[in-house]
Amino acid sequence: FHTSALLSFTTLSITFLFSFNMSVDSITIRRPDDFHHHCRDGPSTASVLRHAVPRLTRCLMMPNLKPPVTTVEMALDYKKRILASMPANPTHNTFQPLMTLYLTDKTSPDEIRKATSMKNEDGITPTIIGCKYYPAGATTNSDFGVSDVKNLYPVLEVMQETGMMLCIHSEVTHADIFEREPVFIEEIMKPLVKDFPRLKITMEHISTQEAVDYVLSAPDNVKASITPQHLLYNRNHLLVGGIRPHLYCLPILKAEVHRQALVKAAISGNPKFFLGTDSAPHATHTKEAACGCAGVFSAHCAVEMYAQIFDQENALDKLEDFTSSFGADHYGLPRSTETITLERNPWTVPNTYEFGEYTVTPLKAGEKIHWKIVGLD
Repeated sequence: FHTSALLSFTTLSITFLFSFNMSVDSITIRRPDDFHHHCRDGPSTASVLRHAVPRLTRCLMMPNLKPPVTTVEMALDYKKRILASMPANPTHNTFQPLMTLYLTDKTSPDEIRKATSMKNEDGITPTIIGCKYYPAGATTNSDFGVSDVKNLYPVLEVMQETGMMLCIHSEVTHADIFEREPVFIEEIMKPLVKDFPRLKITMEHISTQEAVDYVLSAPDNVKASITPQHLLYNRNHLLVGGIRPHLYCLPILKAEVHRQALVKAAISGNPKFFLGTDSAPHATHTKEAACGCAGVFSAHCAVEMYAQIFDQENALDKLEDFTSSFGADHYGLPRSTETITLERNPWTVPNTYEFGEYTVTPLKAGEKIHWKIVGLD
């Protein structure tokens, strides 16, 4: 029996078995990680964690608070506040917040060396696992961000040396809002990667065909996260027939050709793309305003929505790697040993959720989602 024939038979058998298993309308995967999460601060943090903790093993916590998390001490204090806000009876006890530093023109190399020396309680996971590069003025609470990437070069040298991840909001501020990501790639990313060939980089929440193409062509140290909203919606959903403020985010939703490119990348099985929700809650009244905030709250359903998207594309066999493997691998973390089970069981998203003393309007408010995590109400 020829070896190639055996391999073909094995592949055919696996494909058949997977197709058969999908007919039972459930799938079990490693518990996902979210490598881009806004946990907020104060009373609203507990409201956010109520949704995130049951679904996720780890969350990369964004540092754009007021004031921003610019030092190791501030990151440690923020972590303490997060842990103090954890649900009283969590569905699992292994959830870990992963902390980040907010880079400014004044960040010192010594601060990076200090950050790289710290580990979580498990003795394995770094306490501070990345540094966030916000171009000044590019998004929410980014006014203290970096005015010129060259100002960061001494810091980036140390990050490259120590293996610290650079997380990037990949947009310039001087271009048309729909072109800011492609311009950033040409003006910032390409020179940056050339100057720091060993620096680990995450292009966060990519939103364009150009970003997909660039990541595919870039060295292996450059990878990207993709949000559920950029997989689900294009700019027509945001603007046609009236402005829908709860779909307004940055990077802004783009044309349909870009959404399709992102879906193709997400379901491809390529380890360069992984889950990063950019779940970013704002109180409803601050979204429904004359000058509304940018951000989509998806912590309550992001994992379920990724499942729905992959299901629609007949790619559920690729879901686990996208949600639970490729991101952990990129950040040098062990893959989760816990699992969750999703079943095809439609449920309706509430119109609002509690958000500290206010309410937040969630992604898919009042709409049905076709996949549900077993054991979650």
